[in-house]
Amino acid sequence: MENLHGYLKALHIIFIVTWFAGLFYIVRLFIYHTEAETKPEPEKSILQNQYKIMEKRLWYGITWPSMIITLILGSWMLWENSAFLYQAYFVLKLCFVGGLVLYHIQCHVIFKQLQNNIIKHTSFKLRLWNELATLFLVAIVFLIVLKSNSGFIWGTLGLVVFAVTLMLAVKIYKRNRERKEK
Repeated sequence: MENLHGYLKALHIIFIVTWFAGLFYIVRLFIYHTEAETKPEPEKSILQNQYKIMEKRLWYGITWPSMIITLILGSWMLWENSAFLYQAYFVLKLCFVGGLVLYHIQCHVIFKQLQNNIIKHTSFKLRLWNELATLFLVAIVFLIVLKSNSGFIWGTLGLVVFAVTLMLAVKIYKRNRERKEK
């Protein structure tokens, strides 16, 4: 039992990775599902039905369980060492984790809409939405690795540059894609 913390930490990291993998992939599936709306029948129905199956398996089989296990393991480690709650960088990290949970919940809303054949978002908007998970990942990793607020300031600056770069890349991709479709 002396190495319990190490096992908890390793499992926590593993489930963080699978949670993020699920979040990244689910939004890609949302994009493809949405883009299938413009296809002629029967291609549209075939694709959308297949995406629904894939989304459901990923969402309930990987993404939700990974988030729940990540939060349980993280809470368990925090309970064992509550001194982290007095570290400003860690409290900020928890705020980002809270934001990530809200992101996950909003993905669930989109998931339910698509499962019910309700398409409210364009593929472009979903591409931008997909990048938000990347921003959460970068912020959380920088905070937990650097363990400082000053490091966080530089990390945030880097995050802003990274976000702008991602947004530009998505816009360039969209422009190139629209040219190819014409």
